[in-house]
Amino acid sequence: MDSDDGNIVKISTFRKKARDTAKSEKAAQAAANRVRFGRTGAEKKRDKLERDRTERRLDGTRRETHPDKPDKSG
Repeated sequence: MDSDDGNIVKISTFRKKARDTAKSEKAAQAAANRVRFGRTGAEKKRDKLERDRTERRLDGTRRETHPDKPDKSG
């Protein structure tokens, strides 16, 4: 008589393995996307702030030209 009474299996063990596998696959996909798309969100934000700061500085030092007077450069 073969019975499985001696082989008690916890379903949570199988669920944990499935969860760990899914987690590692997700991490691998994230790593591939980082390589594929390049920069992180923080890097993009930093570059945008630098561009904005530079633009404000240039706008602050720009000379105003009067629309009625022709420009002497050309």
